[in-house]
Amino acid sequence: MSELCPLCSGLGEPFHKNPRQLFYQCKNCSAIFADKNLLPDAKKEYAHYAKHENNVEDKGYQQFVSPITQAILKEFTRKHQGLDFGAGTGPVISKILNDNKFSIKQYDPYFHNYPELLNENYDYIACCEVMEHFFHPKKEFALLKKLLKPAGKLYCMTHIYDESIDFEKWYYKNDPTHVFIYKKNTLNWIRENIGFSKLEIHNRLIIFSN
Repeated sequence: MSELCPLCSGLGEPFHKNPRQLFYQCKNCSAIFADKNLLPDAKKEYAHYAKHENNVEDKGYQQFVSPITQAILKEFTRKHQGLDFGAGTGPVISKILNDNKFSIKQYDPYFHNYPELLNENYDYIACCEVMEHFFHPKKEFALLKKLLKPAGKLYCMTHIYDESIDFEKWYYKNDPTHVFIYKKNTLNWIRENIGFSKLEIHNRLIIFSN
């Protein structure tokens, strides 16, 4: 029983199973991914995301995304153009950057569906708690790199898995829309094979440079 990894096409072998989920781990890039037959359909995905109570004025929420917003505020200026990719129901990153007079647009296939934004280029892209939802991570990261200008940066946040975590008890895998879990080796595979020039990992903050 095996399944091909949706990122690198390596061989995935069963890693964890419970009554609702089946995860494989890739022998090549170390990613952990959900069985393709158990992926939520668009209706279930939308219903799940729509329940998120993401109040952009909430100080705790603002603090949660601060690794991304502080990095962007430090490394870019108001003349640069950004994209909040997967902005969701409460685009708090955009709110914080807008409050600082930064220019950033929102894209989300469910809540800010403006596909024309995917034909532009950006100095920086924020992708907060989004990459674990990718059904087709190779395609998505190739798109994100294409959207970046030369020397642009992609700022991601997700909970990276390592062996110190008891996967069976891990809260992060219980979200039915968390279908692709990353290890450091997975992120290095993305840098090398998608063609980013640099990868930085600071706890949950992941920065890819074009």
